[in-house]
Amino acid sequence: MNLWRFPLADAIAIHLVNAEKLQTDHPDSVAWCQASGFSGQAGSLCLVPEATGKIAKVLVGSPDSLDAWTLAALAKTLPVGTYALADTFSDSHATQLCLGWQLGSYTFDRYKLTKVGLLPTLEAPSNADLTYVKAAAEATYLVRDLVTTPANNMGPDQLEETARSLADRYEAKVTVIAGGDLVIENYPMIYAVGKASTRAPRLIDMNWGNPDDPKITLVGKGVCFDSGGLDIKSATGMQLMKKDMGGAAQVLGLAQMIMEIGLPIRLRVLVAAVENSIAGNALRPLDILTSRKGTTIEVGNTDAEGRLVLADALWEASSEDPDLMIDCATLTGAARVALGTDLPAFFCNDEQVTATLLKASQTTDDPLWNLPLYAAYRTMLNSPVADMNNIASGSYAGAITAALFLQEFIQPGIPWVHVDFMAYNVRSLPGRPEGGEAMGMRALFELIKQRIA
Repeated sequence: MNLWRFPLADAIAIHLVNAEKLQTDHPDSVAWCQASGFSGQAGSLCLVPEATGKIAKVLVGSPDSLDAWTLAALAKTLPVGTYALADTFSDSHATQLCLGWQLGSYTFDRYKLTKVGLLPTLEAPSNADLTYVKAAAEATYLVRDLVTTPANNMGPDQLEETARSLADRYEAKVTVIAGGDLVIENYPMIYAVGKASTRAPRLIDMNWGNPDDPKITLVGKGVCFDSGGLDIKSATGMQLMKKDMGGAAQVLGLAQMIMEIGLPIRLRVLVAAVENSIAGNALRPLDILTSRKGTTIEVGNTDAEGRLVLADALWEASSEDPDLMIDCATLTGAARVALGTDLPAFFCNDEQVTATLLKASQTTDDPLWNLPLYAAYRTMLNSPVADMNNIASGSYAGAITAALFLQEFIQPGIPWVHVDFMAYNVRSLPGRPEGGEAMGMRALFELIKQRIA
């Protein structure tokens, strides 16, 4: 990490200021700031030199409310050197500021001949929780790496390799059901969606922790590339479909964070890993599938495949009656139309869990927005020839009807959260570069932590 715990004698002080503090706390620097055009505006930066030309201190425009991203841009914009925060912060703010710095240090340069060089280092305040910072940053890096990697290097087999690597690192157990064995083991919809690819579909099942601890199960949509199937996407619609395994990446990242910190839970992670391709044996519109649950599904559209693979995995996840079940998926464009690309939607069947998750999203600077499981829309999924259709009869409320489809595969009484998110930054912001992204992961971690407290 680009963080140090112990005080460094030559560290350059970073001061958070506004227009008032600039005048009262740094009168010796006002003339230089005026000449530099710095007035303490939030997000702005001024390097104040010594007489010798070295940096004497760094002034940073402070927002009205501190968050994880306040210092994130500095991790790449400051000259290489060591820096320290001159102000005193609460434990939570100190931790969030350090996390933002670390996330701002991230670069995806796997395919670049020229790699990123040295970056500036921050001396962490003594009250910052660096165990959490390390776990959250490394988990976020994992998600970003997995999602940003192109589909030619990130298929179902690579997702399996990632899960096995995590299992080796944290002494977890992994089992995989792949190819035709999915039919034998009764995961017919995972097989149906992925069978047209040359890369075999699979269900990845990872278990960790003490069986006597609370059971938490994570389920991830791992569509490693989504052509749309025979209902093929347009070129524009297919452009970012390497990210359609973002749900799988996020639950693997969340699992890493849980195991790194060592939460006292019995963790299970299920990833339905497929590629939605086109071939002579591809899934067809109006095919009827029988799910693991036994429910028959009419395929109204082969491009609504994520909910099919999730359905089999969710029914299996429900079978153990976990204390909490969470799924993450890049499921609908409708959620993005409603909330944009930065703000994930979540659905939940438990009011207490909903309230806890909303609060957690605020305290972790990891926003989520609750949408309703509006039961009256369930009839939109009716089919004249099967138990249900995988798409709604109308074009409205697409995120809700998709969540209602998934809810059919959650056994009664199990608290369940469904996160429908972009998994990709379409623009660069401080600490959040364009590319794959964990969205809501830290909030979900906090939810799990509070549920077992």
